[in-house]
Amino acid sequence: MLTGKNILLIITGSIASYKSLELIRLLTKAGATVEAVLTRGGEAFITPLSVEALIGKRVHTQLWDDRSYQMNHIELSRRADLIVIAPASANIVSKLANGIADDLASSVLLARNKPVLLAPSMNVEMWENLAFQRNLKQIQADGAAYVPPQVGILACGESGIGKMAEAATIFDAVCERFKNQARLAGKTAIVTAGGTIERIDSVRYLSNFSSGKQGIAIAQSLAESGAEVQLVVGNVSTHLPSHPNITIQRVESAVNMHAAVHQALPADVFVGCAAVCDFRVSNISDKKIKKESGLELSFEENPDIAKSVGTLEPAKRPKLVIGFAAETDQLLDHAASKLASKGCDLIVANDVSDGAVFGKDQNQVHFVERETSKKLPSLSKRAVADAITNWIQERL
Repeated sequence: MLTGKNILLIITGSIASYKSLELIRLLTKAGATVEAVLTRGGEAFITPLSVEALIGKRVHTQLWDDRSYQMNHIELSRRADLIVIAPASANIVSKLANGIADDLASSVLLARNKPVLLAPSMNVEMWENLAFQRNLKQIQADGAAYVPPQVGILACGESGIGKMAEAATIFDAVCERFKNQARLAGKTAIVTAGGTIERIDSVRYLSNFSSGKQGIAIAQSLAESGAEVQLVVGNVSTHLPSHPNITIQRVESAVNMHAAVHQALPADVFVGCAAVCDFRVSNISDKKIKKESGLELSFEENPDIAKSVGTLEPAKRPKLVIGFAAETDQLLDHAASKLASKGCDLIVANDVSDGAVFGKDQNQVHFVERETSKKLPSLSKRAVADAITNWIQERL
């Protein structure tokens, strides 16, 4: 089931650490190769020897290993196909969310280029703390997934949510993760993200409030499902993904993005999530326009990137073309119109009025197709991305 898969297991400080030993047994029995990082807190509950006896190799505890020239925090991430943190303490979640790297485990996570799956374990008050919930949302927005903890009697004697999921449940989540990774293997995708910049002069430009979060989440979801993704990204206010299946090209203007997309063709899938400016300045000044001179701008229409892909001749057109409709009124009517005019197979429509979407971690969208439309509940942008990936997989 997991033959040929390399899993890095990070064990942090929690009484639930004993369940990690059972998880190792299940993983190795299924054919996986397991390496382990045991934090100082983890060592307070289980010994390195107990882990080594099950994985058949040394456990890593130190950032710098005197017995090896290798940089552990780099090598461990590169060898792994999946990083599993079980148990995942509130502390390690905080480090992951904020980019802290003060020991081997957190340094591996900061240096990683592989997906992460967590199994949280903590006191109910820690779980419900607003700061922890912010961190949990952040790591999800960054692409990490987690196996929800259980409700019950906790080790401290209190009752509530916080018990780490059972080893068998975590094992099933690992297997599902690898199953998902193969869903789009061999497929190629082009994804656009962020806003475009249209220059006015040497210091000023026109743009919009797009953060790029939704497009980047789509690229991550497709890559983690096995697709080779060309991410064409404009102006963004979030960090770019690091995944071996993602190639990133930075662009500035709508014209630049149009050229980059067509250069990246052919592809099986195109997802036009970028917020492309409809118009560009035609009388750009190569010097700063002085206030005393006044500001008179002329505009010309930018290329419609989604339409330029959706209306290609069948031999060159991607099998699936997905566009986005960010509207402030008559959402479904505008989405249906764009679906027809742009030659798309799906329009993902969302209401962006009152700052409801741009820069946020949540999104509520409609899937508009030729015959049907479906309203999704309010979801994290990663969950919306996964829904789009599922739609793509079903049709490919």
